[in-house]
Amino acid sequence: MNFKSITFFVVFLSCLLVSKAEKVEVVVEGATSIAQTDEDFICVTLDWWPTNKCDYDQCPWGQAGLFNLDLKNKILEKAVKAFHPLRIRVGGSLQDQVVYNVRNNIENCQPFQKQDKGFLFGFSIGCLDMKRWDELNEFFNQTRAKVTFGLNALIGRKESKTEKTLWVGDWYSHNARDLMSYTISKGYTIDSYELGNELCGVGVSARIEAKQYAKDMATLKNLVKEMYPNPKTQPKILGPGGFYDKKWFDTFLDASGHDVIDGVTHHIYNLGPGNNPDVVRRVQDPFFLTQIAQTFKDVSNAIVKFAPWSGAWVSESGGAYNSGGQLVSYTFAFGFWYLDQLGMTSVYNHKVYCRQALTGGNYALLNTTTFVPNPDYYGALLWHRVMGSKVLSVTHKGSPYLRVYSHCAKKEPGVSFVFINLSKNTSFEIDLFHDLNLNGGSPNFEFKGHKKREEYHLTPKDGNILSSIVLLNGTPLELSDSLEIPELKPKLVDGLKPISISAHSIAFVIIRDFNAPACS
Repeated sequence: MNFKSITFFVVFLSCLLVSKAEKVEVVVEGATSIAQTDEDFICVTLDWWPTNKCDYDQCPWGQAGLFNLDLKNKILEKAVKAFHPLRIRVGGSLQDQVVYNVRNNIENCQPFQKQDKGFLFGFSIGCLDMKRWDELNEFFNQTRAKVTFGLNALIGRKESKTEKTLWVGDWYSHNARDLMSYTISKGYTIDSYELGNELCGVGVSARIEAKQYAKDMATLKNLVKEMYPNPKTQPKILGPGGFYDKKWFDTFLDASGHDVIDGVTHHIYNLGPGNNPDVVRRVQDPFFLTQIAQTFKDVSNAIVKFAPWSGAWVSESGGAYNSGGQLVSYTFAFGFWYLDQLGMTSVYNHKVYCRQALTGGNYALLNTTTFVPNPDYYGALLWHRVMGSKVLSVTHKGSPYLRVYSHCAKKEPGVSFVFINLSKNTSFEIDLFHDLNLNGGSPNFEFKGHKKREEYHLTPKDGNILSSIVLLNGTPLELSDSLEIPELKPKLVDGLKPISISAHSIAFVIIRDFNAPACS
């Protein structure tokens, strides 16, 4: 064999190895849905953290906190408007140290100040004046956001003298009443109120006993009924907004009473601390990602047993705690974790999934300084636009590095899929099978579409998953010269061809002529 022949053979073999795709049969059970989300499933948090909130020698919050955020910024406004509507949760670690200066009776009403000791999280009490509340609501109204407001649940309580971090006594609801009264008088719309942040179980910096919290939730429910007597416009009541603890959650839900709580909220930070160098490996590890499924299932089961009139919400999830993964949370790679979380929680019948944060911290959907969207913003926006509320069962026997979720398409006929390829080296060719058997057995038939599919393929710039630039169907997603959010256009693909998913990519696929009875 001469030199030219050897060279040709090596090149040919390399191309063969690069282009080789693993064939996977994906089965969709379209006869019935297995779960249902809220129509506005995607949610983000606006947090209270001040500029000098720092972790691991980083201070990544900048001017993104609720007291400092530039609400007139056009990119911020357009980024929220693009969801039409976007759920926004106002809350976070410091919400239980916020007082509302409705009556102008709080002297020296100031935002949070750094404190060495004597306060939770190293910050003083923060005071919200009504001028800033007006500005926030003007922004919410302008952007058509759906607002969840996190109330201070520690007001009126005292720290136990015998048990560390335990706070005792009844919740003092008068300050919340004043805020609601002012909010109603101004015509501001609140979709839901959540009481407290991370006070359940062992808590983070503070905790409340489960039966006491149930009593306080009843107080909040009665307050909301009094202030909002029209059931059609009455805000929902959410809680406890913390980490799942079976004994605490079961006790709380059992004691809370019928129809008190509308949404059972919990938080997810399963990737470890923000300075953990293992975060980038974990977001690509299907076995690690699946571990959290048990928590989602346990929360759903607790609701079925104790509060079937309510629904499960993830009301805060940032993956890595203490402001997010330093080198990962604002990159393409983090989308593997985020979109898998969206898929998994929807399968386990969660109604809403709230990402930490819209802006601020390393995990922000929008760059904290420029407000330019990070890669996950576009994944969230695509999910919001194409994934309907009805969730379908979808399975395959291929590589665990291929994650697949399916919903009825949003607003229009058909079925939508999200494919997440965690593999660095393997691409996949997908053949779909439609299983209409209600009693098990083999899938009825291989699905071949006659209409063109709509496909949105997200990939990182230069194939680098730690890039903060994402490509849609090969084109970088960038703001226009007039700072408009780029239009998200699908590519149309022959419905008879297999679905191709490249290595280290995420794809949303809509099949309009996939006639699932559950989606009728």
